[in-house]
Amino acid sequence: MSVLAIVALTVGVWGQRLAGGFLVGPLLERRPTLARAAGLIPAAVVMAVIVQLTVANGKSLVFDERLAGVAVAGLLVWRRAPFIVVVLSAAVTTALLRAL
Repeated sequence: MSVLAIVALTVGVWGQRLAGGFLVGPLLERRPTLARAAGLIPAAVVMAVIVQLTVANGKSLVFDERLAGVAVAGLLVWRRAPFIVVVLSAAVTTALLRAL
């Protein structure tokens, strides 16, 4: 990457942060419902990335044991299980289905 590209990306990121602080921040303070919805965006993005990494293989979709593990993890997170229980349950589910 050239120095110019790094500087351009740095300026762009800082510009977005300043715009968010000065433009979006006051808007969210006036609308608490919008603020609650905006608070859910990071979790939705992370979940979308996890699902994409689980079911995508190049240009095709693959539905295998990993998807069952993610489903178990999602269910346990929804039920507010401890983190270690979520991770271990997803790993055990995936391993058992691969062993079959």
